[in-house]
Amino acid sequence: MSLSGADWLDREEREKQEQPERALEALELRPGMLVGDVGAGTGFYSIRIARAIAPDGIVYANDIQPGMLDRLRANAAAQKVANIETVLGTESDPKLPAGKLDLVLMADVYHELSRPQRMLDRVRESLKPNGRLVILEFRKEDPTVPIRPEHKMTVGEVKAEVTPEGYQFEKVVDTLPWQHIIFFRRTE
Repeated sequence: MSLSGADWLDREEREKQEQPERALEALELRPGMLVGDVGAGTGFYSIRIARAIAPDGIVYANDIQPGMLDRLRANAAAQKVANIETVLGTESDPKLPAGKLDLVLMADVYHELSRPQRMLDRVRESLKPNGRLVILEFRKEDPTVPIRPEHKMTVGEVKAEVTPEGYQFEKVVDTLPWQHIIFFRRTE
């Protein structure tokens, strides 16, 4: 999504439509964790995660657009959240710290990747041994989810792409109105 679409990320109804608090519960966040948010956009999840892992946890909020990161920093400052480090990445490298992260989240991002295998490789390198990758994607299996088909994925599609890249499928949590929460563990 380009910066011109950033208002959609911050729309008032997003809270009700996506219920991020349920997603955060599923992530089992704890104070002190180090978390990457790949494709963080304006910080919808980064800010919520940062609060959950405070005071000693850090969110590495990645995006490939400097303008999105500017907006994320402004949103975090307005909400007095200081434990977020913004990271300008590329289409194939999120530039996250190597071997340090407990969890990496991709919320409504994976389907947008132009070089998913390369990105998954770099994300795996950022995870601690046994660290988790969590992918939220709009449910393609559900025709009532009001999102264009090219912005949806099935669990099977996600598993087929992610597991060959050094990840073990762990579970799916389907407590959100529109999205799957798909968990993987780093295997190597």
